[in-house]
Amino acid sequence: MRERPLRVCLVLEGSYPYITGGVSAWVQDIVTGLPDLEFSLFTISPKAGQELRYKLPGNIVEHRDIVLGSAEPGRAPRGATKRAIGETVSQHLRMFAGAEPSFRALIDVLPEDLDLSDGSVEDPRAWELIRRMNRQRNPAYPFADYFWAWRSAHSMLFDVLRAKAPEADLYHAISTGFAGLAALAAGQRKGKPFLLTEHGLYHKEREIEIRKSSFIRGYQRDMWIKVYKRISAVCYREADGITSLFEENRRKQLELGAEPEKCRVIANGIELTRFAAVIRAPRPGFHIGMVGRIVPIKDVKTFVATARIVLDKLPEARFYAIGPTDEDPEYYEECVALAERLRVSDRLEFTGRKNVLEYYAFLDLMLLTSVREAQPLVIMEGWAAGVPTAATRVGNVPEMLEEDERFLAPSKDAEKLAESVLWAYRHPTELAEINKRNREKAFARHDRADMLDAYRDFYTRSAQGLYPGKEATEPSRRGKPRGPSTADAFARKTQAEGDAPWRA
Repeated sequence: MRERPLRVCLVLEGSYPYITGGVSAWVQDIVTGLPDLEFSLFTISPKAGQELRYKLPGNIVEHRDIVLGSAEPGRAPRGATKRAIGETVSQHLRMFAGAEPSFRALIDVLPEDLDLSDGSVEDPRAWELIRRMNRQRNPAYPFADYFWAWRSAHSMLFDVLRAKAPEADLYHAISTGFAGLAALAAGQRKGKPFLLTEHGLYHKEREIEIRKSSFIRGYQRDMWIKVYKRISAVCYREADGITSLFEENRRKQLELGAEPEKCRVIANGIELTRFAAVIRAPRPGFHIGMVGRIVPIKDVKTFVATARIVLDKLPEARFYAIGPTDEDPEYYEECVALAERLRVSDRLEFTGRKNVLEYYAFLDLMLLTSVREAQPLVIMEGWAAGVPTAATRVGNVPEMLEEDERFLAPSKDAEKLAESVLWAYRHPTELAEINKRNREKAFARHDRADMLDAYRDFYTRSAQGLYPGKEATEPSRRGKPRGPSTADAFARKTQAEGDAPWRA
């Protein structure tokens, strides 16, 4: 019989409790909505000393933050570094031979606090691996490009794999990537389940960022894209239970190796009664709002451009960008400057952080201009409050809006979004009927209470070894060696050919 509440360690990268947004709001909802459970936070950050953007609920009993690139090396048992480097080389040989690397095998020989950042390039076996792979895969670029990409990628991986996680009964990563690997390592070392939830698809999001970057080029770009995709595949393959927000993302997880019986869909939910209680008080004119952080991912510049197109045909329209402006001050200033250049500043307001219920009371239309989303909470909130949405084709949005072309546009297509705004203005009767259907969908599919019940069940069953789709579990694979493969044969052949530095 359990003497204390079930404890879940939430493993997060670059979000809660330091950044506001959909994922962070979801975490806050899960923790506050399941007060009978205990939670710890294991967060991965790009820098130290970040300000908390949320007041941590009382059932969060521990918070441990690791900063990539800043961890101090710890003491390790004699010979541990040599064994860990040997295993690192061996797993790379598997990967380059076409087999999947075993992160579990590496974790088995990598103690907490052992820093392999220097050893991963200074050990003769590792150095020869880098040189050889550069010759095979990077002949068109300078060796320095390959070397620094290798060192940067592996230093962060080693930071995560050696980090000390809080004690818990379950390790629940809220993305793949570094958070997923940290949860995998913690679960294996402590003999506990590793659970995974994805809102967006981490590797796809990172690929978009990398391709847009001006300072990651050539093989560095290709390497980072491959690293993130491979990490996602490892997380999908090794997780004991996986959830996604909608079916399309579940199918993409399966394509990268997730086992169908481990996967389930749990849709986002909101406190419906809070938003349904909004008393509508329409104002003269036509009022269009964007609810979200003023950051590039929300593509607020397209919102501003849409305002210019609409105002040329509908001068009485008014636009509101409702959300915090301090997360990316430079981008916010660029948006303000764009509004001034397009001469819409007198009819487009950047409100800052506000109570959105006040705006849901009079908005006629929500405009979502994001270049990336998963399953936006603001659409559900608008549905419950009586505000319809026009949006870009991102994430689950097309399905949520029933593929209705009147309300959907490609990313960055201000003209198409403007057409949606004008259609909504010109068809109030049809819009009222759409609002009625939307409210019914919100109550049928997106009740916060249903979401919380689903996650309580997910946690409870996982702690008992009953994962999604299973009534009983197979024997745990944690710590079990894998059988021989063509990759192992390749590694033995390579070593037999006389490359002594490769020998473990």
